[in-house]
Formats: sequence, structure tokens, C-alpha cells
Amino acid sequence: MKCFEKLVRNCILSCLPVGPDPYQFAYKAKRSTEDAVAMALYADLTHLEKQGNYTRLLFVDFSSAFNTILPHRLVPKLLDLGLPPCLCRWILDFLSNHSQRVRLGSHVSADLITNTGMPQGCVLSPLLYTLYTADCAPKYPSNKIIKFTNDTTVVGLITAGEGEAAYRKEVEQLGEWCRKNNLLLNLKKTKEIIVDFRKCKLNIQPLIIEGKCVEQVSVFRFLGMELRDDLTWGENSKDLVKRAQQRLYFLRILRKNNLSKELLVAFYHCTVECILTYGLCVWFGSCMAREKTMLSRVVKTAERIIGCTLSTLDQIYAARCHKKAAEIAQDSTHPRNDLFQLLPSGRRYRVIKARTSCLRNSFYANAILVLNAA
Repeated sequence: MKCFEKLVRNCILSCLPVGPDPYQFAYKAKRSTEDAVAMALYADLTHLEKQGNYTRLLFVDFSSAFNTILPHRLVPKLLDLGLPPCLCRWILDFLSNHSQRVRLGSHVSADLITNTGMPQGCVLSPLLYTLYTADCAPKYPSNKIIKFTNDTTVVGLITAGEGEAAYRKEVEQLGEWCRKNNLLLNLKKTKEIIVDFRKCKLNIQPLIIEGKCVEQVSVFRFLGMELRDDLTWGENSKDLVKRAQQRLYFLRILRKNNLSKELLVAFYHCTVECILTYGLCVWFGSCMAREKTMLSRVVKTAERIIGCTLSTLDQIYAARCHKKAAEIAQDSTHPRNDLFQLLPSGRRYRVIKARTSCLRNSFYANAILVLNAA
């Protein structure tokens, strides 16, 4: 059945228009959480370049998102995207009349027929969910809605003098869209970060959703990265170092048991380096010197344990940044492909002009510099 679902998935992908939802970064080739976080940060940083501006980031959490999908609401959306009616009818039949039961020890419940949600572990479920939410788009140009599967982030770009009316209306529209599509907002896990670099900060009123106040936090784990309201990466670096050092213990145990150097290096790459380099392109360029030193100490400790030289984080960052930048420059469907513009000479890319160091050290600014230096 999974093999057949893969064939159906390929058929769906062949019928879809190019980039039906450019701000959905999940389940797409050459897209990752790095793209989603970098997209949100770039929107923030470019807006904050002007004095008096500030931004609000709303991190929306859905309750059992895959289990609340309505198949009869999905089919019209698929038809609007250009899928053949026969394929849409097959999908409707595939998602309808599912039999479920619960087993507890030797006791088994009676069968229950459901017509809501998508089967767990289904090959088609992730793709169908992204198509189900493809029409969840911002209504106002001053807002961005960035998605990675069911992790949805509303970025409100608040301009001095214009107020927050567009942002608050956007959140109301999102709530209405959720009610219409049977998606339940988990307000306990929905958080908001306010990025405000103004010297004279006014009292910003909290956001109200369904009569409940959304909690404002200073740090939020955004797609696996610790994001602070001052856009620094100290908390993220400490978290990575702590987790990586815990893995070094097992590396020492393997060394004491005389494991070969080749296997120790492989273990390091799979368990320690993968932690230190998660989202590296997004945050490493903006890290302070003391944070880079703290991260480098973990690599040097691993070198002493293994007894050989390992790649530094600077080397890994340069290689990954160049690869990522080249992919975006060649991908016309990427929402930030427009930043990679060649100069009239056709040899170098136009650099991003930045007033602040935050934007100057951001991923896209560094990516263009890396491409020009190659």
C-alpha cells in the first residue's frame, strides 16, 4: 500500500502548479527548517533597519493538526490547484470511512468509523496536509505567514505611526480560517515574541485570541533553535554545548573500550557534530566571539578524545553556506531567490546593504558574500 501511495504522491506532484505555497518549507526538495527560520529573521531584520519600527512574532500551535483534517474540505482545494477530479475522488474515498479500535491488554474496543483526519504513518498525509493549508496566506502586505508542516509563524511588521491594526486583523483572519477548516488552536502553547529595539519602548498591549491573552515570552524554541527577543544566540549556543557535551561522555566510553579511530570519528559526526551544526547557516554568522569560542571548545575536546583533527565550525559553516546559497540562487521558486541578483558584469551578486550589524551578519547577507568570494 505504501508503494502505491508513493505512486499517487508522484502523480499529485506532477499535477500541481509550481510553488503553490512558497512559504511552506516542509516536504520540499532543498528546503529545511533553516529556510523557514532564515525567512522569518530576514523579514524581521530588514523591517527593523528603519528606526521606530518593531515586529511581533506569533508562534501558533495546533492541537492534533493531522487528526482534525476534513476530507470534504480538502477536495475542493485540490480541484482549485488543478488536480484531476478522478484523483480527488480517490483521495476522498481513501480518507473516508476509516475503522479504528483501541486495545488495552486483552481488552479491545468496538470498531469506530471516522471521517476526519489522516492515517498516521501514511505516505500521503504530509503532502495532503500542506495542500490543505496552502490557502492560509496573509491578507495584509505588512505580515508574513511562514509554515513548516503544522508549525505556523505569523510575522507582523509594525511601522511607526501606523499601529498594529493590520497585525491584529491578520490574527483574527487566521482564527477564522482555523474555525472554517476545523483546525484547533492550542492557546496554552501558542506564544508571542516582540522584537523592539526602540530606546523609548511604549507599553505594547497583549494579543487576544478567542478571549484569551497570548503569553509573551523572551525566548522561544523556534523549529529547534532558541530564538531570543533581542535576536542574539547566547541561549541557543548554551543549549547546543550542553547537549553536545552529554554525547562526549559516550565518546570517551567508546575510546576506553579501544574502538577504532575511524568508528570514533563516525560516532562523532553522527552524535556530536550533528547537534553543534543544526541550523548552523542561520545563527553562526550572528554569534558573538565568546559563543563561537564556547562551541569550538567542544570540537577541540572531541579531537583530544579521538586523537585526530576534525573540521572546525568555521569550515563547516563556510561550506554549508556556499552550498545553500548556490541552491537558492539557482532555484527560481525559492521565495528569497530575488535577493541573488547578478551585477551587470554577470560575475558577482549584488550585496545586501545593511545599516545594522544584525542584518549585515544574517544568513542571506553572508550567503551572497560567500558566493562572491568563491
